[in-house]
Amino acid sequence: MDAKVTFVDGMQFVGVASSGHAIVMDGDHEVGGNDTGLRPSELLLIGIGGCSGMDIISILRKKQQDITGFHINVKGNKTENHPKKFQDITLEYVVKGRKISEEAVKRAVELSMTKYCSVKATLEGSAKIDFTYKIIEDVPTI
Repeated sequence: MDAKVTFVDGMQFVGVASSGHAIVMDGDHEVGGNDTGLRPSELLLIGIGGCSGMDIISILRKKQQDITGFHINVKGNKTENHPKKFQDITLEYVVKGRKISEEAVKRAVELSMTKYCSVKATLEGSAKIDFTYKIIEDVPTI
């Protein structure tokens, strides 16, 4: 796996991964950017959410759970002094579906956080990472 990050203008950079997909990063106006892309720190939060989310959906599908919706709220708090690293990250998994097993969701989240999510494993020891989940019963409309 590799990536190339290229300076464009102002504070804008374009990153292209070995998969061929690209993403624009930029700073806000206060730091000389034009606010045309994500901040690198935002990508880190999105990365841990996406990594663990893919794990969880895969596990829940194997457990034949009827998922109709799923999202992850990710919140990070940074230190005030440079390098302003994340000191804590909280993930809230919101699973929507029909007759979802709480045990299946709990186990899927635990497996992602303790075994499978490489982004979480990389951040471990650098930031405190907490997680919760909630299940919303999807009631079919008539």
